[in-house]
Amino acid sequence: MGKPTGFMEYPRQDRSYAPVADRITHFHEFAIDLADEELGLQGARCMDCGIPFCHSGCPVDNLIPDWNDMVYRGEWREAVDMLHSTNNFPEFTGRICPAPCQEACTLNLLNEPVTIKTIELSIVEKAWDEGWVQPQVAKHKSGKRVAVVGSGPAGLACAQQLARAGHGVAVFERQNRVGGLLRYGIPDFKLDKKVIDRRMAQMQAEGVRFRVNAHVGVDIPAKTLIDEYDAVVLAGGSEKSRDLPIPGRELNSVHFAMEFLRANSHRVQGDHVPSDQFISATDKHVVVIGGGDTGSDCIGTSSRHGAASITQLEIMPQPPEKEEKGTVWPYWPNKMRTSTSQEEGCERMWCVATKEFIDDGNGSIKAISCIKVEWNKDQGGNWQMSEIEGSGFELKADLVTLAMGFVHPVHEGMLEELGVEFDDRGNVKSATEGKNAYKTSNYGIFTAGDMRRGQSLVVWAIREGRQCARAVDEYLMVNSELPR
Repeated sequence: MGKPTGFMEYPRQDRSYAPVADRITHFHEFAIDLADEELGLQGARCMDCGIPFCHSGCPVDNLIPDWNDMVYRGEWREAVDMLHSTNNFPEFTGRICPAPCQEACTLNLLNEPVTIKTIELSIVEKAWDEGWVQPQVAKHKSGKRVAVVGSGPAGLACAQQLARAGHGVAVFERQNRVGGLLRYGIPDFKLDKKVIDRRMAQMQAEGVRFRVNAHVGVDIPAKTLIDEYDAVVLAGGSEKSRDLPIPGRELNSVHFAMEFLRANSHRVQGDHVPSDQFISATDKHVVVIGGGDTGSDCIGTSSRHGAASITQLEIMPQPPEKEEKGTVWPYWPNKMRTSTSQEEGCERMWCVATKEFIDDGNGSIKAISCIKVEWNKDQGGNWQMSEIEGSGFELKADLVTLAMGFVHPVHEGMLEELGVEFDDRGNVKSATEGKNAYKTSNYGIFTAGDMRRGQSLVVWAIREGRQCARAVDEYLMVNSELPR
């Protein structure tokens, strides 16, 4: 811990953001960092709480009180070593993780948690600036070869750990650049892609080979990986979007959120996107269906396009402004959250179901038909939704993005070719503990991340990638010195 009385002496302070009018004119990051001195005081607020509940909120088991104390004492080099001991990519989590660790912080009982996420990001960015992040090349090579399919956070974490254990690792990515949803699913204003590129350069120096435009199961037979590699890791994510099969779904300008975000990110990053494939929100009335992070990204992107209006629909009730600490803490609470994209301007509507997409007469959408719903518990205590009679209404819509999450990984292609078993939700079936940890039903094939657990957070993907790497290393070498 830092200063025993620091949490009583120093007020909570966090990063600020550029004004809305400035930041919606570009796709660059817009957070304003704290100075080192200010960060030291924030590290000093980490109290002697006895049991660090922040650990229970962090899937990668970050040693949060330790590096908070180091930042307070100005021991930045030691702090980054401690941070990297549990997290391969703190520059990713420091930007896009929702920070369940902060919700679990003891000071959050007073609604003033330690600014863990900001301190984490500041540590790793200082390390990059000072040149402390260097390749960790294995001293001895095992002679074993591993194929990792998917270059999102799970695949990257797994690949880096295996390379540091001395294995020859090849990462296969179906897009033209490495990063998975980090690259094209998350807008550049939340995650500058240079952050991915510099970590990728470190991994290449450590021996990881990246093969882009390599769609396993389409361009490359999955059997080829089995024949040529000693182990295969499936880390392709959960990319089957949840659809909304209502009348008018086939109309023009009704798109899955990822179609909208991916096309925009390609163009922002300099790729040529034909005009008939680019989805523009400029001067359009945009409706975003879905209240999560992906929906928020659609809002921020639409704002930067110059949309005429943006409305976000959520079928669930509006959360309470504040949670009941005594019944929820230290777990992740259901409470009202407003993202930076939502702050930039949109109307948010709750308890709304979409009934129909309305044709303008030329095959394009002009409006959507909606109805208000209510939620009540049945006799078994389960929540049930019902429509409110007479509450129907229409919303003008020139562009609709479906941001209702993902149901499971894409089965067609690689997974069907391999014939791996699925769980009840359609994810690749695998355990996380015991002798079969991260093993699929096929010998020598492993899985990690969203492809195994379903749609989740970047921090869970990194955890599973690291743990899967250890399981693969044990499979190849009997014993492993990789951390879990």
